[in-house]
Amino acid sequence: MNSAVAQRLQRLSLLRSTTRYLCSIPNPQNDDVEKIFRIISESPDPKSLKHSLKNSQIPLSNDLIDRVLKRVRFSHSSPLSALELYKLTSRINGFLHTAYSFDTMLYILGRARKFEEIWELLLETKRKNQSLITPRTVQVVLARIAKVCSVRQTVESFKKFRKLVFKFDVSCYNALFRTLSQEKSMSDARNVYHSLKHEFRPNLYTFNILLAGWRSCDEAEAFFAEMRGMGVEPDLVSYNCLVDVFCKGREMGKAYELIGRMRDEGIDLDVITYTSLIGGLGLVGQPDKARDVLKEMREYGCYPDVAAYNAVIRNFCIAKRVGDAYGLMEEMAGEGLSPNATTFNVVLRSLYWANDMRGSWGLYLRMKGMGCLPSTQSCMFLIRLMRRQENVGLALELWGDMVEKGFGSYILVSDVLFDLLCDAGKLEEAERCFLQMLEKGQKPSQVSFRRIKVLMELAKRDDALASLSEKMSAFGPVIQKRRSDVDELDRPVSGTMI
Repeated sequence: MNSAVAQRLQRLSLLRSTTRYLCSIPNPQNDDVEKIFRIISESPDPKSLKHSLKNSQIPLSNDLIDRVLKRVRFSHSSPLSALELYKLTSRINGFLHTAYSFDTMLYILGRARKFEEIWELLLETKRKNQSLITPRTVQVVLARIAKVCSVRQTVESFKKFRKLVFKFDVSCYNALFRTLSQEKSMSDARNVYHSLKHEFRPNLYTFNILLAGWRSCDEAEAFFAEMRGMGVEPDLVSYNCLVDVFCKGREMGKAYELIGRMRDEGIDLDVITYTSLIGGLGLVGQPDKARDVLKEMREYGCYPDVAAYNAVIRNFCIAKRVGDAYGLMEEMAGEGLSPNATTFNVVLRSLYWANDMRGSWGLYLRMKGMGCLPSTQSCMFLIRLMRRQENVGLALELWGDMVEKGFGSYILVSDVLFDLLCDAGKLEEAERCFLQMLEKGQKPSQVSFRRIKVLMELAKRDDALASLSEKMSAFGPVIQKRRSDVDELDRPVSGTMI
């Protein structure tokens, strides 16, 4: 190993150690977030909520409310309780919510399909502080509506924003097209675009949004031509969208031809271009050629990032060449890049289908050592494999890490965990995990509760069952997140979808 690489690895190791140390320092603000979260989760009515907040003597700042609502958003807690907190703080003299807390509150309500409350909050916000209603707000609300309503209803809801948004311009239309291309279909987005394009002047972002959603190579090329016909010159993002469509359509000849045109026009390829190319080569069964793209990138002065490596690793995993995938992870470390949750998730998927418990657990321990928290999907691969192999010990260790570090979906993982524990007759462990979940403000599913209830009845533990039943009833109904749900708050309003 040369000295430059050794120095990079040493700096990376120092950075990880420093990060772990800083994360271990107690943060008083985190305690306040948890206290407020618990108050809104356990308060049975608005009056109790107000009384508990007053008794807590915790000063309610914008930062605190932002973080509490973020906590609610990721924990899928009661939306109406969160709304009461939002309204209560709105009535404090001089307190103005941030755009983040406003959009987050709308997202929480939309996920629970509380559309009437959404429009009431929007109208109230227009009266108090209309500047909070932005194109991002339009996107957040429409995305939730589009999940459960028709295209016509989504467009009708969009038109309501004309009286709500202070500056209703092309950014709002872009939010609509982005929503339709992601939540409905590309043909829906195209049809709505053609029905509305006389109302506004499409810009480059408009075309980039619509280009990114195409699945048909021919239609994407035609739309690209329409864009140029309107005098809108494509940029690197536009070209990347078209390259991506070709690659996903397995039209690698067209992809390489377009890349040649880009170079002829003096457009430098970026890491996104190459990553699309790597993905396309994987789809046509050429993982080794995809790995060669990493070398080609460097020759053109474009250095691979973690996403590019992940694409190559995914190709090898699809080809059931996990050894090569591990080799690329080592190469990443040699380049000073740290594998992320996506990297591990891709490999864990392959190990799950290979029924490799030893390899999966080893990879999970490596993640822990790096301070990389698993995604919910990774947790599900692990817990399902443990369920399949009836490994109670590892399942409880994984659950303990989740409770301690706060990663993964308690609701999804707990269903599999309780299934395993109940089948194994581990009532004491199941009860302990059940209580840990309740202490975290999470309501286990009724299916899990019924399984534990049966075991408690057989064991004649009537008092313990009565206690669990009482704690379960303190929670309102929970809307579980679908796996297909995508977090609109983390998406930019304009730009491309890569």
